[in-house]
Amino acid sequence: MTRHLSILIMLTVTLLVACQPKDSSLDMIQEINEGWLFSEDGREEWLPAEVPGCIHTDLLSAEIIQDPFYRLNEHDLQWIDKLNWAYKTTFRIQDELERDRVALDFKGLDTYADIFVNGEKVTSTDNMFREYLVEVKPFLKEGDNELKIVFRSPITEGLKKYDTNDLVIPVSDNDLAGIGQVEGGKKVSVYTRKAGYHFGWDWGPRLVTSGIWRPVFLKAWDELRISNLQIVQHEVETGRARFTAVVEIEAEEKTPATVQIENEGRVLATARLDLEKGVASYPVDFEIVNPKLWWTNGLGEQPLYQIEAKVTVGRRTTGITDRVGIRTLELVREKDGQGTSFYFKLNGVPVFMKGANYIPNDVFPSRVSDEMYRTVVNTAKSSNMNMLRIWGGGIYEDDLFYDLCDEAGILIWQDFMFACAMFPGDEAFLENVKEEAADQVKRLRNHPSIALWCGNNEILAAWFGWGWKRAEEAKSQENADKIWKAYEDIFHKVLPEAIETYDPSRAYWSSSPSSGTGIPADLVNGDEHYWGVWWGKEPFKNYATHLARFMSEYGFQSFPELKTVKQYALPEDFDIVSEVMNSHQRSSIGNKTIEYYMLQDYKKPKDFESFLYVNQVLQAEGIKFALEGHRRAMPFCMGSLYWQINDCWPVASWSSTDYYQRWKALQYYVKKGFEPVLVSPYNEGDRLKVSIVNDRLQEINAELKLSLVDFNGQVVWESSVSARVPANSGASYFDVSQQEFLKGKDSRNQVLVAEVTENGQAVAGNLYYFRPVKELNLPKPEVKYSIAAVDGGYEIRLQSGKLAKNLFMTIGDEEGFFSDNYFDLLPGEEIRVKLETSVSKERLDEIFAVQTLDQAF
Repeated sequence: MTRHLSILIMLTVTLLVACQPKDSSLDMIQEINEGWLFSEDGREEWLPAEVPGCIHTDLLSAEIIQDPFYRLNEHDLQWIDKLNWAYKTTFRIQDELERDRVALDFKGLDTYADIFVNGEKVTSTDNMFREYLVEVKPFLKEGDNELKIVFRSPITEGLKKYDTNDLVIPVSDNDLAGIGQVEGGKKVSVYTRKAGYHFGWDWGPRLVTSGIWRPVFLKAWDELRISNLQIVQHEVETGRARFTAVVEIEAEEKTPATVQIENEGRVLATARLDLEKGVASYPVDFEIVNPKLWWTNGLGEQPLYQIEAKVTVGRRTTGITDRVGIRTLELVREKDGQGTSFYFKLNGVPVFMKGANYIPNDVFPSRVSDEMYRTVVNTAKSSNMNMLRIWGGGIYEDDLFYDLCDEAGILIWQDFMFACAMFPGDEAFLENVKEEAADQVKRLRNHPSIALWCGNNEILAAWFGWGWKRAEEAKSQENADKIWKAYEDIFHKVLPEAIETYDPSRAYWSSSPSSGTGIPADLVNGDEHYWGVWWGKEPFKNYATHLARFMSEYGFQSFPELKTVKQYALPEDFDIVSEVMNSHQRSSIGNKTIEYYMLQDYKKPKDFESFLYVNQVLQAEGIKFALEGHRRAMPFCMGSLYWQINDCWPVASWSSTDYYQRWKALQYYVKKGFEPVLVSPYNEGDRLKVSIVNDRLQEINAELKLSLVDFNGQVVWESSVSARVPANSGASYFDVSQQEFLKGKDSRNQVLVAEVTENGQAVAGNLYYFRPVKELNLPKPEVKYSIAAVDGGYEIRLQSGKLAKNLFMTIGDEEGFFSDNYFDLLPGEEIRVKLETSVSKERLDEIFAVQTLDQAF
């Protein structure tokens, strides 16, 4: 009987008491996450629902639909977003009615929602990115209460707005209205404040969701509620750092109170206040003595200080806690001899930003687990990254994501959620955006990882560079002026004003790419998205010459490995031009462009599996040109963020890890390309050069060792150069005529090996081939290996008497992670690789396999 009672209580509501100090608290919180049901609105056929969640995942759990990611199932599910859906549950009220205030706190409703308590409508919502605190005490009763939310179709609502708008707003082809079977192919995504990628993108499916995508809380309080805590950093000196804690309090009446600021139980400041009725902010100054500075990954530690503000009225206390990192960070925009700089200075040090663009980890964001967040941030950290760009067509990520970036030393370039489209400029839309910005800036501003607020992705580029301005002017100048005014209102007024109001210490950048507010991108004054490689079919070598002050987007595609392809396709689909492969390739030029580039450097792969393998190597080698070229160009270029680190479904895309977070060849190359010390052999005109880049904050007194080795292991030339590499710098340390260098040598059978050593220890290494792979005389190596059990998996030792190019290890369809893969194994060299897996030794001996590039053709 006791067990049944416990289950009943769990199904009714989960009770969480937050921010409770030792004495009695002014507030209580209940999370309403159990007992939810869903139905098509009006049908009253209720089925179990999961909250947080969405209609697609609930339909999938109820076995009403099949996996949207499998084969062509996505195309059969476009009916879902044309319907209205209802969710309901009950929650129990006991002592809460005795409280001064009772409210429902909705952290995320997607998107057009009508909310009912005990049959009475209490409010409506229209923004996926806002949080809604709704007063509900007048609608409650003691005992069980019903909460019902009706989600109106985002397509129906969007069509209403589309049809009543006097302008057809320019939208990119990423809005897949055709796949979505939207009336007349109308692109309605821009009318709804909702994740743009739900409507499709050139790497994602079109699955337009509705639902309760973030938690719902019931909150009750007396006298006052702390609604926000902002930690404003002032001067940071050797012995102290000065701050102001700005405590936002909603008080029921004027009353005296005491505010105490603490760090892990240590009192930093105490202030007596006279609270005003309503919402007001109260500043309290404090200091931290002998502060430890927060650094990015690779430059130092990431100490975090937990700051708690306690507010006491009478004998009762409530509190709020947040973490901060102490650091100075500025976006430096200074005129120089080449234009205007664009770089981040951290704790007084210019830092080259190494990283990637980031999209949501799933098209259904409520499915993203804590472990998935940890994996992607750990991938970034272990790959020597120090920045991720949260792209503007996705979502403002979960709190945990930013916490993990704080801990890992990963800075965040944070876009507001606008991408690749113009947007409405009516008063209601602008007010909605204003409230959204306030919610998100206040939520995220204490994170030391937040480096920059950016208004949008590629909208300025589209207006001036994609022909949208000319097209609108062709309709009428008045038409163009109205659309541009809406742009200026959002990105030149509403959003920068939100930053100035709520987070004035951080930089705001109106559009990426650009050269300044309203100024299209060039190569000398701002950031750049370079797509000449891929869309323009320009050669990979252009990555090293098309350079801007900050390269915030560039990329090249690959398919995931066969293990992943098997999870969304059947063997009959294993052809890059099959219907299923084309459906899991959303770039309009995708598969044929991959093939075009592949045949420039490689022979035609012999089969589908070989194509996947060579494609991953192709992607990795191509982006290697970019990573190294950008780093060699410092300090002119001070950032390299490739597109993209992750996927939201299993697909051919620009990602370096696939939907299941399996590393592609590119991720292994990125890890090496972003090492703190880089040695980079390259060709510039008729010159063969070798540069060393040192991101460390200490000088390196090193030796550059160069050798020319044939594919059988014979050293045919070698040289050594002393290399004194200053801190945070890069330069060329070897420069000869390539033609002269290659006289008497065999460029089809030899590779240049570059190594940097410091105190006898190798700190960087790289290889340089003088010809495309298809012109090399690749040998057929016999790779020998041994496998030994170690903690967490196995150590694999590999050797070969001949060059084993792009050695790729697999363990079939089993799960495991190799510490290195897709590398070139030189003759006579031994490489040790850690395999993390739970597979038994007996099973591993059966399934472990090695492939080299020569076997693919």
